[in-house]
Amino acid sequence: MTERPTLKEMRDKALTNPEVKAAYEALSPAFEMKRQMIALRQMAGLTQKQMADKLGTKRSNISRLESLNSDVSPRLSTIEEYARVLGYSLRVAFEPQRAR
Repeated sequence: MTERPTLKEMRDKALTNPEVKAAYEALSPAFEMKRQMIALRQMAGLTQKQMADKLGTKRSNISRLESLNSDVSPRLSTIEEYARVLGYSLRVAFEPQRAR
């Protein structure tokens, strides 16, 4: 019986395709931002429900905001308020694109 490939192995193989790699890199900043949001909320000891209460919204909205699979693009003001509630400010920066 052969072993199933790990998620990392499947990802690494998929990233050998230039089109897949370009799409992956284009999504990377959004994924990283959402990972950071989740980590900051958890470090503050807050559940999604508690975060929703602080922001005056529903837990399902926080779940959607933090979801790595959501195609909903939050408003900048929403992310700023999320950061403020956790004691952070938001910085947005433009960077030159890397040559492909």
